[in-house]
Amino acid sequence: MARHLITSALPYINGIKHLGNLVGSQLPADLFARYLRGRGHEVMFICATDEHGTPAELAAAKTGEPVAEYCARMHAEQARLAEGFGLSFDHYGRSSSPQNHRLTQHFAGRLDQAGLIREVSEKQVYSNADGRFLPDRYIEGTCPNCGYDKARGDQCENCTKQLDPTDLIDPRSAISGSTDLEVRETKHLYLRQSAIKDRIAAWIDSKTDWPVLTTSIARKWLFDGDGLQDRGITRDLDWGIPVRKGDEPWPGMEGKVFYVWFDAPIEYIAATAEWAEAHDGDWQRWWRTEKGADDVTYTQFMGKDNVPFHTLSFPVTIMGAAEDWKLVDYIKSFNYLNYQGGQFSTSQGRGVFMDDALSLLPADYWRWWLLSHAPESGDSEFTWENFQQSVNKDLADVLGNFVSRITKFCRSKFGETVPEGGEWGEAEQQLADQLVTRIRAYEGFMDRIEIRKAAAELRAIWVLGNEYLQSAAPWATFKDHPQTAAMQVRLGLNLIALYATLSRPFIPFAADELQAAMNSSADWPDDVGAALTALPPGHAFTVPQNLFAKITDEQREEWQERFAGARG
Repeated sequence: MARHLITSALPYINGIKHLGNLVGSQLPADLFARYLRGRGHEVMFICATDEHGTPAELAAAKTGEPVAEYCARMHAEQARLAEGFGLSFDHYGRSSSPQNHRLTQHFAGRLDQAGLIREVSEKQVYSNADGRFLPDRYIEGTCPNCGYDKARGDQCENCTKQLDPTDLIDPRSAISGSTDLEVRETKHLYLRQSAIKDRIAAWIDSKTDWPVLTTSIARKWLFDGDGLQDRGITRDLDWGIPVRKGDEPWPGMEGKVFYVWFDAPIEYIAATAEWAEAHDGDWQRWWRTEKGADDVTYTQFMGKDNVPFHTLSFPVTIMGAAEDWKLVDYIKSFNYLNYQGGQFSTSQGRGVFMDDALSLLPADYWRWWLLSHAPESGDSEFTWENFQQSVNKDLADVLGNFVSRITKFCRSKFGETVPEGGEWGEAEQQLADQLVTRIRAYEGFMDRIEIRKAAAELRAIWVLGNEYLQSAAPWATFKDHPQTAAMQVRLGLNLIALYATLSRPFIPFAADELQAAMNSSADWPDDVGAALTALPPGHAFTVPQNLFAKITDEQREEWQERFAGARG
């Protein structure tokens, strides 16, 4: 048994997330966590809401709530939706937690002791219309690098180039749209990333197994233009973690808070500490190498826009603290999921959001489509036609149809117990051999987190059962050879139990339903032959209800019109 630490990029607190957000981090992280648990490994799966920064303040102001109350309410809502999608976090924390306050201030103090923090008097954009300094993210304008007209003051989403607000062409306030901006002087703390550039570069170069998407973005930030730049880690805001050197005040930084992108990754550690307090556990064995974390494999999941902070800024924080902290072993990054020829848009309500998705169909429908179309090698696109086709063909026609045919036939001819009689022949042994090959390939893809390939292999495993059933035709065999038909049905019922185990990472709710129907709690099929005979003659089962309903053309057309961009 190995030990695996898994973290998903933290969803921001300001509203319900859309399906593009879901497939970019949390859902694939859950797939991997469920798979590893199924293989018998010890897993700590951590996520949390990212609650600091201007967007939280603005979202709270819009609803008329104090920001702390708004964040508490939205955390509960996001946790409810995560549960609805079957996201199996060991803990779903909050970056506003006391644990994160303490750890963020601790890291800042350690970095200062190491000479990796410098105080900078800088000119920052002040919006007269808004009456406040504008954080980098809340200044918009045209990117000087690629010409994108909605670039933010910290980074261009289009070309991912790191920016300063003063780099933007025709800057404006993202809050009010006002161009009545002026530059005022203020003091801030900077993380001296440039001082560790060579160490970070060598570390990135050592990660030869990482996705090209991950390493290419990291190298771009490391070497393009002037290379890795020092990064501001404080902001002139009210809501956030107060700037302190560990337990001590930080002279000159009164009234300032740490930048949200400094404290958010530290919340991975803090959320594990939150879990430890709630479960009387030991968080340090997951994060401190001198406390046992040296035998942990740590995997992070995120969208490509989060890669720079996880390959550079957070590792600089961890390395620079000069303590025995666990560094990430593998970063699985994703491209974007687009929607119907454009982009998902939270502000415009364009696309399908997590709450709406669950109101339409059970979570497994969405999980299967999103994971089997995960944007790994390039951007993917959600279309209602493709979604309908995938659900109807893969889930209803292949898996659902197999389960329905074999269980209903058995009930009609043998009752609701596994029938006895008959021995395997050449066809059954051939099926078993094919399953061994397919299952080992499936495991390989899952081990390497090649999600689309794993989904295709799982579907191929389902198809094998259908092909066997069609060829064996127990309904025809039963007329002259009822004992042979009994054996074929027995094998089919065992296949259902096998499918439940293999499919759980992708479609956990259907897997639970199948295991309950088969009265089975099968372990991972390391021995495929044993798995195909695990349900003995006389074993009771029930016929599950229709596992997956097909999506009609009328439903598809209605949903396509409904989610074109009018979310209230």
